[in-house]
Amino acid sequence: MARLSREHFIDLRPLTTSPAFARLWIGSTLSGLGGQLTIVAVMLQMYAITHDTFAVSMIAVAGLVPMIIAGLYGGMLADAFDRRVVALLAASVTFASTLLLAVLTWGGWENQWWLYALSIVNSAANSIVQAARSAIVPRLIPIELLPAASALGGISSGLMIMAGPALAGVLVAVSGYGWTYTIDVIMMTSLFLGLWTLPSIRPEGTIVRPGLESLKDGWRFLKRASNIRVQYLVDITAMTFGQPLTLFPAIGAVLLGGGAITTGVLTAAVAVGAFGSSLFSGPVGRVRRHGLGIERAVIVYGAAILAFGLVLGAAALGWFAPADLGEHSANVALIAVGALMLAISGAADNVSAIYRSTMMQSAVPDAIRGRLQGIFIVVVAGGPRVGALYAGALATVTALWFPPLLGGVIIMGLVALLVRMHPRFRAYDALHPEP
Repeated sequence: MARLSREHFIDLRPLTTSPAFARLWIGSTLSGLGGQLTIVAVMLQMYAITHDTFAVSMIAVAGLVPMIIAGLYGGMLADAFDRRVVALLAASVTFASTLLLAVLTWGGWENQWWLYALSIVNSAANSIVQAARSAIVPRLIPIELLPAASALGGISSGLMIMAGPALAGVLVAVSGYGWTYTIDVIMMTSLFLGLWTLPSIRPEGTIVRPGLESLKDGWRFLKRASNIRVQYLVDITAMTFGQPLTLFPAIGAVLLGGGAITTGVLTAAVAVGAFGSSLFSGPVGRVRRHGLGIERAVIVYGAAILAFGLVLGAAALGWFAPADLGEHSANVALIAVGALMLAISGAADNVSAIYRSTMMQSAVPDAIRGRLQGIFIVVVAGGPRVGALYAGALATVTALWFPPLLGGVIIMGLVALLVRMHPRFRAYDALHPEP
């Protein structure tokens, strides 16, 4: 029984095998936690200024094109120069923009245009950091430990989103936006420690200078890599139609009640699911058919998002609602059920992410890994931004509960169709990785 229990828990060998990976993981986790404070605080501040859900959704949408450009170019930089230096320089830009946001807020000079502009800078710089950092990981640990490293990434993301949004909601409610941004600035210094102590990590193989030829080289590889293409399409589908995050401020204000606290709880619920699935990821790391695992995980994700839409529909009908529901009272019963559905979605998304990340890092050659990681970051981060536009625009013309309800149905149907059309993806074997 003891042996069975150990096998079900997360594999910690990447942390003990590679001190460099351990430092990078710790630094990224702490800085990411601070980053979540700013993400949630910016959404709440934008809603406080405009009282407009669409304006909140445009925070993510405005950064989409710069993020795509930065992700692609960052991947090219990571395949041409020392990946440690690339990540350090991009992290410095993120630090400076967050510091400016704190200064503007403390001085009372913030407005919606500053929030948009600095959010754009942050998303672009973070894309470069993530592309370089993801390309670094396979050089720090053995290939057989990549699934465990991806699961540790789920633990990291879970801690960030689980504690960050809830803490942001409390900080904004108790001490205001200035302190929230300032704490992020302080926590971001840990990322520099994790990156600074890394060895020099230059790409292996033929180096192509950043530019059009480098982009064409990456595109030629992607045309041959059908498994990588399908996982991109599956993830874009899930993130476009299954990301109700930008609706949370309005849901907390006018539908479920509880205001900023409800926004933090709902956002954190996704991370609780991701954290739990990573904590018990032992069996996940032993699965060989990663394509099939991605398909099943994303279908569960879609079902959970659909169920969350049904919960919001029940709230719109007034089920279990206190008589004085408003900003400072809450429909506790439906918040709890909605949080459970979001936790399930977070767990399913994290299982999919473990398989997708492992496939990317093991099936793609090192010489082109930065560029593919850049595209991967664009897909992972760009999908939710398109999803923010989908959710915000559709909620504006219909109701808050309709985008997740329709989105869940679309996800389950499209993903099942995509994978059925690509049997090679479903048959992917982790012991013989092929892009």
